[in-house]
Amino acid sequence: MSITEQLVKFSTVEVPEEAAAMMRLSLFDWAACGIMGAAEPEFASFCQAQIIEDGPAHVFGGEALGAAQAALVNGTLSHALDYDDTHFAHIGHPSVAVLPAVMALAETLDTPLTEAIDAATIGVEASVMVGVWLGREHYQVGFHQTATAGAFGATLAAARLLGLDKVQRRHALGLCASMASGVKAQFGTMAKPLNAGLAARTGVEAAVWAQAGMTAAEDGLAGPLGFGETHHGEAAEVKLPRKDWQISTISHKFHACCHGLHAMLEALGGANVDPERIGAIKIRTHPRWMSVCNIPAPKTGLEVKFSYAHAAAMTLLGHGTGAIASFSDEIARDKDIIALREKIEVVEDESLSETQSLITLTLESGEVRRLRHDLMTPITLDARSAKLRSKVNALLGEGRAEALWQAAIGTDLDAVTDCFAGVE
Repeated sequence: MSITEQLVKFSTVEVPEEAAAMMRLSLFDWAACGIMGAAEPEFASFCQAQIIEDGPAHVFGGEALGAAQAALVNGTLSHALDYDDTHFAHIGHPSVAVLPAVMALAETLDTPLTEAIDAATIGVEASVMVGVWLGREHYQVGFHQTATAGAFGATLAAARLLGLDKVQRRHALGLCASMASGVKAQFGTMAKPLNAGLAARTGVEAAVWAQAGMTAAEDGLAGPLGFGETHHGEAAEVKLPRKDWQISTISHKFHACCHGLHAMLEALGGANVDPERIGAIKIRTHPRWMSVCNIPAPKTGLEVKFSYAHAAAMTLLGHGTGAIASFSDEIARDKDIIALREKIEVVEDESLSETQSLITLTLESGEVRRLRHDLMTPITLDARSAKLRSKVNALLGEGRAEALWQAAIGTDLDAVTDCFAGVE
C-alpha cells in the first residue's frame, strides 16, 4: 500500500484517548508560543500586510481573518520564537504546520474543540509518517521538513474537518504536492517561520479546493514524477499506527534555545553541585550538533541560544533557561558565566544519538560525576503537563497561562481562541 493510500485510509480512523491528550498539551504549548510570537516587533509589518479582509478565524494578536490567511499568520507567528514542539523521527516541528490550519478551519466551520483535536492529531501523525517516508536525504539536501511533510499533515487534518470523501482526500493530497515547499536556506531569517505558515495555509487551501471539485494527479505524493521522486524522497517504509502513535514521542521544548542543547540542559538539571567546586566539565554530543549549537564564545543573547558551553554555565549558576528573556545580550557578557564557561569542553561522540547528551563533571577534589539524558526517555502525561505549565507560566504569566490551560483541556474552541489576544 502506497503512502498516499495509507494516508487516505488513515484520515478517518478513531483517535486514541492518549494521542488526543498529547495533542491537547501541544495545543497549549503552540498557543503560548504563538501569543508570544505575535509580540515580536519584527513581525508587526508582516501581520498588518495580511489583514486584507475580516473573517471568522482569529489570529494571535486579536485580529480575525479568512481561514487560509489565518492559518498562514498563526503558523508563522507560532514558529517565530522556534520554541514549539519537535518530532525527531521526521526532523520537523509538527504542530506549527497542522494546528494553525485546524484552528482556522474549525472556527470557520464552528467545529467542537474535541473534533478539532482529533483532526489535529491525525494531521500531526500524518506529517510524521510523511517525514519518515521522505527520509533524511530529503532534509539533508536542503528541504525543510516542517514545511514539506507538515503541509501534507495539515492537508489531511483539514480534509477530516471538511468531511472529504476518499476521492476528494486523494485529490487534496495531490494538490498539496504542487504547493508544499520550504528550504533550509531560510534558517536564521523570518522566512523560516514563514515556511510553517505556508504549510498551514496549503493544508486549508488544498482541502477546500478538493471539496470544491478541483482534481489533481492520481498520486501526486508518491507516484511517478510526484513529490517524493522529485524532492529526494527515500520512500522509506512506513506503517499505519496501531497501539502506539508517533505523537506519543513528540518532544516539547522546555528551554528557550536550540533543541540540540536540551538533552545537556536536562542532564545538568540533576547536577546539584556548587559551581565553585567544579574543576572541569566535558560535554559529549552527537556530531550533528557541533556545527549547529556549539558557538564557543557567544557575543549576543541569540548566540547564547546556540552555545553548549555558555548555556551549561548559565544553568549551573542558577539562571533559568525556560524564559525567553534569559537569553539576553547581558547574559552573554556575564563575567561569572564566562569564567565557568572556560572550564567546559564540548566534544562529538558518534555513539550518542541526536537526542542524547553525556556529561562528565570533575570536581576540584577529584570526584567525578557522570550525567546523562535522552530526550526520547518517556515521561508521563502528568509530568509533561507540569513542565509545560511551568514553561507557559514563564512566557505568559500565571494568570494568562491558567486561562489558556483551562481552555486547552476544555470543550469550548472559542475559549482557546479568546486567549489569542496580544500581550501588553
